Amino acid sequence: MTAAGPLLLGVRHHGPGSARAVRAALDAARPAAVLIEGPPEADALIPLAADPGLRPPVALLAHAVDEPGRSAFWPFAAFSPEWVAVRWALEQGVPARFIDLPAAHTLAWDAELPSAEGESETTEGEQVRVDPLAALAGAAGYDDPERWWEDAVEHRGAGERDPFAPFEALAEAMGALRERYGAGGRPRDLVREAQMRLRLRAARKEFGDAVAVVCGAWHVPALRERTTVTADRALLKGLPKVKTELTWVPWTHRRLARSSGYGAGIDSPGWYGHLFHAPDRPVERWLTKVAGLLREEDRIVSSAHVIEAVRLADTLAAMRGRPLPGLGETTDAVRAVLCDGSDVPLALVHDRLVVGDVLGEVPESAPAVPLQRDLVRQQRALRLKPEALERELELDLRGDTDAGRSRLLHRLRLLGIGWGEPGPSRGSTGTFRETWRLRWEPELSVRVAEAGVWGTTVAAAARARAEADAGDAGTLADVTALAERCLLAGLPDALPAVMRALADRAALDTDVGHLAQALPALVRSLRYGDVRGTDTHALSEVAAALAERIFVGLPPACTALDSDAAEQMRGHVDAVHMAVGLLGEARGSAAGADPGAVSGAGGAGGAAGRAAGGADADGSGSDGAGGPGGAGPEGVGGPDGAGSDGTEGTGSGEAPGVGAAAAMGTAPTATVDTGESAAATLAPGAGGGVASPPVAGADHGASAVSPSHAGEGAAATSAPGTGGGAAALPAVRADHSAAAVSPSPAGGGAAAAPVPGASGSPASPPAPAVDGSAALLPAPAVDGSAASPPDPGAGASVTTAPAPGIGGRMPSVPEGPAHGNGESVPLVPEDLDRVRRLRGLRQRWRAVLRGLAGRDTVAGVVRGRAVRLLMDEGELGAGEAARLMGVALSRGTPPVEAAAWIEGFVGGGGGMLLVHDERLLGLVDTWLTGVPAEAFTDVLPLLRRTFAAYDPGVRRTLGELVRRGSGGRGGPVVRGLTAPGFGAEPDAERGAAVLPVLRLLLGTATEEKNLTGVGA
Repeated sequence: MTAAGPLLLGVRHHGPGSARAVRAALDAARPAAVLIEGPPEADALIPLAADPGLRPPVALLAHAVDEPGRSAFWPFAAFSPEWVAVRWALEQGVPARFIDLPAAHTLAWDAELPSAEGESETTEGEQVRVDPLAALAGAAGYDDPERWWEDAVEHRGAGERDPFAPFEALAEAMGALRERYGAGGRPRDLVREAQMRLRLRAARKEFGDAVAVVCGAWHVPALRERTTVTADRALLKGLPKVKTELTWVPWTHRRLARSSGYGAGIDSPGWYGHLFHAPDRPVERWLTKVAGLLREEDRIVSSAHVIEAVRLADTLAAMRGRPLPGLGETTDAVRAVLCDGSDVPLALVHDRLVVGDVLGEVPESAPAVPLQRDLVRQQRALRLKPEALERELELDLRGDTDAGRSRLLHRLRLLGIGWGEPGPSRGSTGTFRETWRLRWEPELSVRVAEAGVWGTTVAAAARARAEADAGDAGTLADVTALAERCLLAGLPDALPAVMRALADRAALDTDVGHLAQALPALVRSLRYGDVRGTDTHALSEVAAALAERIFVGLPPACTALDSDAAEQMRGHVDAVHMAVGLLGEARGSAAGADPGAVSGAGGAGGAAGRAAGGADADGSGSDGAGGPGGAGPEGVGGPDGAGSDGTEGTGSGEAPGVGAAAAMGTAPTATVDTGESAAATLAPGAGGGVASPPVAGADHGASAVSPSHAGEGAAATSAPGTGGGAAALPAVRADHSAAAVSPSPAGGGAAAAPVPGASGSPASPPAPAVDGSAALLPAPAVDGSAASPPDPGAGASVTTAPAPGIGGRMPSVPEGPAHGNGESVPLVPEDLDRVRRLRGLRQRWRAVLRGLAGRDTVAGVVRGRAVRLLMDEGELGAGEAARLMGVALSRGTPPVEAAAWIEGFVGGGGGMLLVHDERLLGLVDTWLTGVPAEAFTDVLPLLRRTFAAYDPGVRRTLGELVRRGSGGRGGPVVRGLTAPGFGAEPDAERGAAVLPVLRLLLGTATEEKNLTGVGA
C-alpha cells in the first residue's frame, strides 16, 4: 500500500495497543485485501467470525483426521490484532486470507529441521532462542519487557497523527534484531516465512499492491526481503503432510497466559482486555472492578478506598517516570489500599481479573465431529453449560435430570474428557448423591475430537472405549474399577465384555493384595447398580467368589512381613472388611429388599401389620387386627371359624377392634382359630416397619406373622423389634401349623432364632420353610442346656428373640420388592440361596479374623487390626480383647512388635476405645511405662504416628485419664465426661428443689392440680 509495496503491519500477538493501531491503519489505508498470519485451510472459516454466536476468546483447532490427538491451536482474543483485522475485513466486505504454513505440514512436521540444516544454524554460536521484546527492553534500559511494551506501545495510543508510524518504528527495530540474531533460534520460521512470501506474491498478482499484511513483527523484515520464488519453494519442498480438519473452538483468557505454556502468551490477558475495551479512564475503571470483586468476597471496600487507590497509582507512576499507571502501579495500589497490605486477597484479584476466566462461545454452524454435536445436544438438554470458572455441582440421583448429568459426566471420564472430577459429598454418605467439580478447558475440545473414533454419540463411544479398555487392562484392580465406572456411567451393554475380562483375570491372579484391591470397587459397583436400577447379579457372583479366594489366601499372606508390607496388608484387611460389609447390604438389596428395610409401606408410628385371622370352615381366614400406626379394615376371626369383623378404634393410629390399646404402642391379642383355643400376642414395635403377610400353612389355615403358632393351647410371644426391620417369613412346622419368626432388630437383623420361654421349658426349633430351605438354629436354654423340641399340646410357652450378627445383628431374610399396600412378595429359592451364601461369607470372614488375631506369626499391626474389627463386629467381648492385648503386650513380646499391635488395634480412630474402656487403657499405660529406655526410641515413632491421628479432644481426654491414674473416681467414661468441680452422679435432692419453679415456668403446675383424682 506504499510506493515500496504492500502494507506490512507488524504486531505483538494479543497486544491491545497493536490491535487499536491495526484498526486505525486499516481505516486509513483501506486495502483491497487483508492477509493474516494463520493456517490457509481456515479461509473457509473466516465468514463465521461475523456470526454473533462466535464470541472471543476462540481458537482455530486443527487436528489430523486419522489421529485426532495430534492437534494445534491458533488462539484469538477480542484484543488480538489478527481478530481485529478479520472483523474489519468482514465489516468492509474485503477478502481476508490466512498466509502461514498450512496446518497439514505443521501437524506432520517434527520439532526439528533436517540435521544438516540444523547444524549449519547452530555453528554460529548465537542461535539461542531470542525474545525480541526482552532484547528491545534491555536496549531501552528496562528490566521488564512487559513494562517496556506498555510504555512504548500501550500508553502511546494508536498514532493519531500518523497511523503507520508505530509499525514503521517496530519494523525498524525488528530489522536490527534480525541482522544481529538471524532466525533467533527459530529455524522453522524460515520455512514459515517462505510460505508467507509465496502467498503474498499470489495476492499481489490478484489485488496489486493494495494489500495489507497483519503478522508478528518478527516476520516483517523477512517479508520485505527480496527472494526468488524458486528459493522459497525449495524450502517448502519435501515437507511431511497429513490430512487435517479445522474448526472454531472456545478458548479462555487463562489459556492465553504465558504461564499456561502458550508460546505467544501474555502475562495479563484480563488486564489487556480491560485496556482494549475501556473507552476512557482505564485506571479508575479497573480499580472499580477490583473493588466490586473484593466486595463480593465480603471485604470492606468503600468508594473512598477506590479514590485513594487511584491517587496512589498516579503518584507511583509519576515517581517511576511512567506516562500512565500500568499494571504494576495499580497492583501496588490495590495491595496497599484495598487489601490492607495482604497478598491473600491480591492473589484473588490476579486470578480472577488480571488473568481472568472468560470463556468464548462457538455457534452451532461451526464444523464439528458428530460426537461434539451429540455432547452439545446433551449439555443443553441437561442444562449443563460449560464454564471456564471451576464450580461445584451437587447431584441427587433420584431425579431424572441429575441422574442424566451423572451418566454424562461419567461417560466423558471414560472417554478421557475430564470436564468434571467427582468429589466427596457433603452431608451424605449414601450412593444417591454425587458432588462434582466442573471446569471446561479448551483442550477438552481436542479430547472430544480424539474420542470421536469410538463412536458418533457419547453413549456409543463410551461403550466402545470401555470394551476396549477391558481387554487392555493391566491388573485385576483395573478391571474392577472399569466395571464400577461402567455402572456409574449407565453402560449395562458394556458389562458383558468387562465381566469376561474380570472372570479371566480373577482366575489367573493369585496375589492376595491384588484381589483385596479389586474387591472394594467391585462391591461398590453392586451398590451403584442398586441405585441406578442396573442388574448386578453377575457382579455379585464374581464378588463372592473373589471374597472366598481372599479368605483362603489372606492368612498365609500376612506372615513374615516387614513393617512397610505389614502396613500395606493392614490396609488390605480394612478394605476387605468394608467390602464384605457392603457386599452384605448390596446382595441383600439384590435379593429383593435392603437388610433392615421396611417391608411394605411403614406407618409413621411403626405399624405392627396385620395379624393372622382364624381359619374358616372353608379354609379361608379373615384379616387380623391392625397394629399401631396402621388401621386394618377387619378384626380377628371368631371362635367358630367364621371370620367376623371387629370394631374399629377411634384414636389416631389405633387398630380396628382394639380401641385405645394401639395408641400405647402395644398390639392387641389376636385369637387364632385352629380348632383349639390358642392365643398369639404381638409385642410392641419401636420401628416403622410393616410385618409381612401370613403364609398359608399345610392345614390351609393362615399362619401368624411374628407370633409363633405353637399348636394346641400354646401361647407364642414375639420379641420387640428395635429398628425398622421387616418381619421374616414364617416357617411351616411339621405338625402343619405355622412357626413364626419375630421381627428383625435394628438395622435389619436376621430372622431370630427362638429362645426359651419364661417358664424355662425348652424352645421349639423351627421346621423347614415352605421352599424347603433349612430353618435357623434355636438358641440355647437359660440354664445352658440344649434346646429340644417341645411336646405338642403341652402348653409350652415359646418366645422368639433376635440372634446376634454383625454388631449384634444379622440381616433379615428379604422378601422381595414391597408393594404400596404394605404387602411383600416371597423370594424365589435362588434369591434365598444367595442370602444364605452371604451369611456364610460373613461368618467365614470372622473366622479369618479370629485366625489372624491368634496367630503369632502374623505381623503385629495385622493382629491388632483383626482384634479391633472383631470388637467392632460384636464378635469379641471387651474381656477377650483385653486378654489378647495382654498377651501381645507381655514382656516376651519385642517392644517394636507390641507397638505395631497397638497401632493396628487403636489406630484409625480407635482412641475412643481407650477412653471408654479402663482395662484397655490401663494395659497400654502399663506396657508403655515398662518399655526399656534403650527400646523406647524405637517405639516412639510408631506410637506418635498412632496417637497423632486422634482428634485433639480425644488426645486431651486420654491425657487427663492417664494423669488421674486408676485411682480416680468413676470409670474412664465418667472421668472423661465430668467437669472439674462437679460430682460423678447427680444430686437428687438439689435437683428436686428446682422442680416447683420449673413447673411454674412451664405452666404445668395448674394442669397437675386439675388432673388430681383422675382415674381413681
